[in-house]
Amino acid sequence: MSTPPTAIGAPLIRLRDVEKSVPLAGGRTWLLRRIDLDVAEGDFVSIMGPSGAGKTTLLHLLGLHDGDFAGAYDLDGRAVPSLSRKDRLDLQKRTIGFVFQSYHLLDDLTVAENLDLPLSYRDIGRAERQALVADTLDRFGIVGKKDLYPPQLSGGQQQLVGVARAVIARPRLILADEPTGNLHSGQARDVMALFARLNAEGTTIIQVTHSEENAAFGKRIVRLRDGWLQPQ
Repeated sequence: MSTPPTAIGAPLIRLRDVEKSVPLAGGRTWLLRRIDLDVAEGDFVSIMGPSGAGKTTLLHLLGLHDGDFAGAYDLDGRAVPSLSRKDRLDLQKRTIGFVFQSYHLLDDLTVAENLDLPLSYRDIGRAERQALVADTLDRFGIVGKKDLYPPQLSGGQQQLVGVARAVIARPRLILADEPTGNLHSGQARDVMALFARLNAEGTTIIQVTHSEENAAFGKRIVRLRDGWLQPQ
């Protein structure tokens, strides 16, 4: 099923009164409480807060990895809770790219093969996939690494490949969970500068970070504490 574009003036993401809890003996523990949040197309949002604030929980909810929540979530004009599992997965694949702190590259695949993997899940011909991989390798300056395996790369190079894999299918939204947590400061700045460039080209980005320096690359900061959005 094709995904209709976001209506003019409508946010790409719209959350209203979103809550998430888990059962514990004697009651429930609340992870998110009454979250109202709009994210416009082309925004760059940094989610910050102490450990246990609900940052990663919110990111997984936004990424359609977790459908067990209360409240309203519209993504690209579609009401997520009302979607079937198949339609939700289709919306996720067409809209979202993920960047993880731990890279999540497959060690037994080369750089080029890791980049091809997300394309292989789509209805894209082999020739077009090869062209997209070649273009992405060139765009990210990693043509010389295409036949290497992840263990042969530095941490910064692996994260660069992780970002390249996230954007190769040209998602409208990138969700990044502590994307520079395993990198030294120089590598972290390179990755964040890359995010800023992608955002300038029109990609919407939401990152979870503990770093004020990383957060400064974005356009605004959203702070969570004990599952609640803090006043701006």
